[in-house]
Amino acid sequence: MYCRTKGSAWRTRAMYSILLTNPVALLAVILGSSIIFILFLQPRHLSSSPKSDSMAARSFVLWLHGLGDSGPANEPIKTLFRSSEFRNTKWSFPSAPENPVTCNYGMRMPSWFDIQEIPVTADSPKAESDVLKAVQNVHAMIDKEVAAGTDPNNVFVCGFSQGGALTLASVLLYPKKLGGGAVFSGWVPFNSSMIEKFPEDAKKTPILWSHGMADRTVLFEAGQAGPPFLQQAGVTCEFKAYPGLGHSISNEELQFLESWIKTRLQSSS
Repeated sequence: MYCRTKGSAWRTRAMYSILLTNPVALLAVILGSSIIFILFLQPRHLSSSPKSDSMAARSFVLWLHGLGDSGPANEPIKTLFRSSEFRNTKWSFPSAPENPVTCNYGMRMPSWFDIQEIPVTADSPKAESDVLKAVQNVHAMIDKEVAAGTDPNNVFVCGFSQGGALTLASVLLYPKKLGGGAVFSGWVPFNSSMIEKFPEDAKKTPILWSHGMADRTVLFEAGQAGPPFLQQAGVTCEFKAYPGLGHSISNEELQFLESWIKTRLQSSS
């Protein structure tokens, strides 16, 4: 299937000049997240003290990248979460395995699961079996952290694009309530028939869904289909639309994510 993108995603001049000669790499960049520019956020004053640090609960943030991207490329995100509440936060940025991707002529690239077509629409085909295999791997990461002593209520799964779709699937199928799931420019990766398989505790996990209205890779309509799906499942979702934002992550989205997580962190006793 011919894989076609209609908008422009993030780019840096040096990287983009190289990628223009490599269609496979270009697709990976278009579906990956924009991380470099977020480092230019203006510094914020920190209010930390030994007392506030000791009161900060142990927490875990798992970040799932987009198609063709990597975990290490997304690690600068954690430097933006400077509040004292995140002093005891463990961050994890895993990389997807190399897999053939249908929309890219079956060529192999870092991918959590198969994607049939680009742009992704509300009606795009679902690779449910692939998604469920990826979910098992995410659950194993969460289980390991919970076994190490982190309260599930302080576990947050976040993801961009393909990683956002996997985030949604992972939290909705996890057997316990988690602190939250944050979906950036993602989509619902399975059909409504999957709702009956959602554990009751999983339905209590709040979802934050952020999507750019100018997204031409994962269309805004794909994001808009999320809240009705979640409402049908009985899941709470806060949907935020960003006018003019394409297939990328903005500073504003990440700043809101920080405050959203802070309000849901459970204090240590």
